[in-house]
Amino acid sequence: MEVVGIFGVLLGVALAIFEGQYRLRPGNCLEINNGKWEVYLNPDRVVIEGQWLVHNPTDRFDLFLADVSVEPKLLSRGSLQGIEIKTDLYSHHPDQPRRYDQYWDAYIVKARKSTEIRLKITIGGFSLDQLETCWIALHSVVYGPGGRTPRTDHVMIPLQFPHQEPCWRTVGAVQVLPIRTHLLSAIDDPGAVVEKYAMPHAQPGDIVTIGETPVAIMQSRWRYPGDVRPGWLAKRLCYYFLPTSSLATACGLQVLVDEVGAWRVGFAFVVGALAKIFLRRPGVFYELAGEQARLIDDVTGTLPPYDQFIVLGPHQPQVVVDQIKARTGLETAIVDVNDLGGVKIVARTEGADDKILEQALKKNPAGNANEQTPIVLIRP
Repeated sequence: MEVVGIFGVLLGVALAIFEGQYRLRPGNCLEINNGKWEVYLNPDRVVIEGQWLVHNPTDRFDLFLADVSVEPKLLSRGSLQGIEIKTDLYSHHPDQPRRYDQYWDAYIVKARKSTEIRLKITIGGFSLDQLETCWIALHSVVYGPGGRTPRTDHVMIPLQFPHQEPCWRTVGAVQVLPIRTHLLSAIDDPGAVVEKYAMPHAQPGDIVTIGETPVAIMQSRWRYPGDVRPGWLAKRLCYYFLPTSSLATACGLQVLVDEVGAWRVGFAFVVGALAKIFLRRPGVFYELAGEQARLIDDVTGTLPPYDQFIVLGPHQPQVVVDQIKARTGLETAIVDVNDLGGVKIVARTEGADDKILEQALKKNPAGNANEQTPIVLIRP
């Protein structure tokens, strides 16, 4: 009996080790990232050309890009009646010729190798000047050790690039200028956007601020709820948050779990609940769960089409503001501002004064709806 007991213990340990090793396997982790995108605007035709870069990061597993299709959706200020869309989706493999019949060959992306998916969209018809954005969903199936894994990647292509005359506002002892931009997306760079839109109106001593959500969007830190798989923890704990919280849905909370880990979220919830009940101290959950718990915006938290997505907080915001200052020479801050007078400074350069930022932004000059003015220039 002792031998059987020892054998059972050893078998349990072996199975636990085997399961741990299995969980560390990369699975179907094919990386699909945005490449370069170009937009050609003409009175009677709009052409969008771009690419996705596909990479297999594993050391020994072949991964199959088994199926690929694309679904474009137009957002416009007017009707889409009479507008036609033609798509040309094709492969650009290093070792296979292109097909011209829109059929996607199942392609093996070998370990540490890459390939490309290319797309050309031609839009024709009337009122093309009313078009604002083309939302492109790339549907694919990755086949490998993890079976068949469907996935969807999204890219937003702006079709309007606004130009505005400066309209400064006086707020106390400072002046502020909300600056309208095109719809920002993952193909944009924060420094380039500030340089393009803010620098023509800036002078030495100005401070430039940019919203934390637009920065996160440019970093591809947004997820479609249909691609989020809420787990046991998220499904149960989401009921205990206020209805207005971005963590009050299973998908919103699961995004936080994916970002910081289930153990941290669970621990923060238990300790936060105890602190609120026995110490009458709210907010402990957010202190323990980390900055992302406060910064996540669930659906409808931003302007279309991002109102359909969950947007996280920015990654390494201090690095971003330092890079913007190095590129433009302007003191910079990433901020989270609302219509209730709340001003949270996520990151700032050394010369951006907290008091000036709070005074200038307290009335939320950038707006909280569809103003599309993520940049605010502050002149002390």
